[in-house]
Amino acid sequence: MELAARTADPRRDADGMAVAAFVLGLVGLLVLNIVLGPIAIGLAALALRHGTARRGRALLGLALGVADLVLLAALVTLNGTVSWTMA
Repeated sequence: MELAARTADPRRDADGMAVAAFVLGLVGLLVLNIVLGPIAIGLAALALRHGTARRGRALLGLALGVADLVLLAALVTLNGTVSWTMA
């Protein structure tokens, strides 16, 4: 009986994925964009596919994930490295 009450709600899981995509995309602009960008894109796509109530946050996570990869491409092109400094 208690197990039935603990079944996962797909919509709630999709909302969590949307928030995670946003946070990972945002953090990915500062560190580990090569890893966090694709993860943010994947989570955002899954959240949108599962019908999240937080559609705007999922779309923002998707955009930030793409921005992470664009930033990575710009850094590789300009510096020849995948890291950057503020100096």
